Amino acid sequence: MERPENELIAAVLQGDAASFEPLIVKYSPRVFATARRYARRESEIEDIVQEVWLKAFNKLHTFRGEAPFEHWLMRMTVRTCYDFLRGHQRNRESFFSEISEPEEDWLEKFVGDPGNAAEDADAAKLLIDRVLEKLSPEARLVIQLLEIEDRSVKEIAKLTGWSVPLVKVRAFRARREMRKILGRMTQDKYL
Repeated sequence: MERPENELIAAVLQGDAASFEPLIVKYSPRVFATARRYARRESEIEDIVQEVWLKAFNKLHTFRGEAPFEHWLMRMTVRTCYDFLRGHQRNRESFFSEISEPEEDWLEKFVGDPGNAAEDADAAKLLIDRVLEKLSPEARLVIQLLEIEDRSVKEIAKLTGWSVPLVKVRAFRARREMRKILGRMTQDKYL
């Protein structure tokens, strides 16, 4: 019979470290899925997940139980991913020649007629991934949560610890940063 989460957490806080394992088993798929959105290499993903679980175990005493454990854990997961992005900023300097032929074709279609460029979703996704990698950590996090995961501004504020106005400002700046990156890519190609 499965023990309720609150009993498992209480047991861990009283020194029974083995009671933490069912929480890891239950929530690891979700933590891994979130980490995969922010890191590409499996070793980086595993490092993020391990760090999340270490933080969760070490900071379990701060869990107040006012919201579900899953919410507390996912907030910690998003913040850990954000820390990863800040610490491992990828080389954002690349040239248009590094873009694959399908991406280039899609971009040409988009520049020519944005309404009819939806045909090759794979090339568009690759291009979006490339643009996301060039964004600052704050911009990438807010675009990922707002546009890709379709979360509300209030949800993002809770997950990140930012205020609602700050989320809105960062979303505005992130979109502007994306436009600049795409503008440089198209300018390099068409000028």
